[in-house]
Amino acid sequence: MLRGALKLATSRSLCNSFLRPLLSPHSSSTFSRFSSSSSPPSQNLAGNFVEHAAEDASSQNCSPTSTISIDRSGLYNPPEHSHGPSSDSKLVKHLKSIIKFRGGPISVAEYMEEVLTNPKAGFYINRDVFGAEGDFITSPEVSQMFGEMVGIWAMCLWEQMGRPNKVNLVELGPGRGTLMADLLRGASKFKNFTELLHIHLVECSPILKELQHRNLKCVDEDYNSPNNEKRTISTIGGTPVSWHATLEQVPSGVPTIIIAHEFYDALPVHQFQRASVGWREKMIDVAEDSTFRFVLSSTPTPASVFLAKRCKWAAKEEIDELNQIEVSPRAMELTESICKRIGSDGGGALIIDYGLDGVVSDSLQAIRKHKFVHILSEPGTADLSAYVDFASIRHSAQEASGENISVHGPITQSQFLGSLGINFRVETLLENCTTDEQAELLQAGYWRLVGEGEAPFWEGPKDKVPIGMGTRYLAMAIVNKNQGTPIPFQ
Repeated sequence: MLRGALKLATSRSLCNSFLRPLLSPHSSSTFSRFSSSSSPPSQNLAGNFVEHAAEDASSQNCSPTSTISIDRSGLYNPPEHSHGPSSDSKLVKHLKSIIKFRGGPISVAEYMEEVLTNPKAGFYINRDVFGAEGDFITSPEVSQMFGEMVGIWAMCLWEQMGRPNKVNLVELGPGRGTLMADLLRGASKFKNFTELLHIHLVECSPILKELQHRNLKCVDEDYNSPNNEKRTISTIGGTPVSWHATLEQVPSGVPTIIIAHEFYDALPVHQFQRASVGWREKMIDVAEDSTFRFVLSSTPTPASVFLAKRCKWAAKEEIDELNQIEVSPRAMELTESICKRIGSDGGGALIIDYGLDGVVSDSLQAIRKHKFVHILSEPGTADLSAYVDFASIRHSAQEASGENISVHGPITQSQFLGSLGINFRVETLLENCTTDEQAELLQAGYWRLVGEGEAPFWEGPKDKVPIGMGTRYLAMAIVNKNQGTPIPFQ
């Protein structure tokens, strides 16, 4: 029924040595629970902002002037000091103090970084934001099948790497650890793969580290080392697990497989708008009533260098049609780091996220409790994310890698999961469901991963109808060129 509804073509010949045994029934029949959510808006919810532009005329192109200066005069007018109590949160006070100290506005990227990862009050730092009880739902929380399919991809890449006897398996921003737990559980039949892995989780949140430790069923044990240190083992696969704050802290010199699922979308973006004097960066200031507001920089900012770089990668006609552009220097830098690691140590990276294979215009959004809210509303209480510019990732990788790296995709998440055998897997799991509730959850989860729009088979409440993410999310692979084209990007 589901296969007929989706009409997805599944490649039966991929990874035959892994696919059939892995797509057999799970040892556990527990399925993830989730709630439905609406599609993100195509336009920013931020509303209008005040434009501060220089009077000098210049052409409307992407190239910044040779001399960059920042004139913030007149952009910040501090309100009269009050000795009365303030209702501002600690993060709001912190943001206002930054603006006051600098004597002018901050970039959207800096605001985004503080809101999400401020060490004391960042959105991700001190809470569990995932799942139906959190603020948003990611693919691993929808169904165990997502992590299983990523595991198949990792094993197939390991085969193409020549089956090295040591592999660093790295996940960037692992959330609750659900994806990695499902990956290890699904791959547990292949001891020759799981026993050579060392899992490295790149995470900045203490709360999420605790959840990952729990969901991976980790235990801390003594082992022979010069300093009598303990090591952490996931009992799911008997695999060592380590945590790091950045990718650079992950030990090098070992072939590496990197998974970045819904990680790039949380990297800070700079926003630019076409003004009467050319492109100007969108900034965040404090208004006279002490609320946050958007303004435009009066002159080119340092980030204009990255805007020029992004425009160079695009066709002139594509840029001419846009009035706003988002660029992420952090995404470019992360891609360069990934490529250097893969180029020197071997391996590959899988990037799955929602985004576009082209210039992103105005996509920054805020989500609180599964609802879209104003970007400047109660900073630190809502998730901020932006569409991923997959074309920028591709160009960044190609510039950074020379001849050592090849980039593949993006393809849709539906194509990626379908080619790896998710259709076979869902049929097997449906045959082993013991209750109607399990079958309903499995069908809904499957649709959300590979479908498009509202599920046609849904007979439940209208506000709970599963919304397919199969074409909204894209998958891209970056691999060492010596390993050939990775599955399923042939």
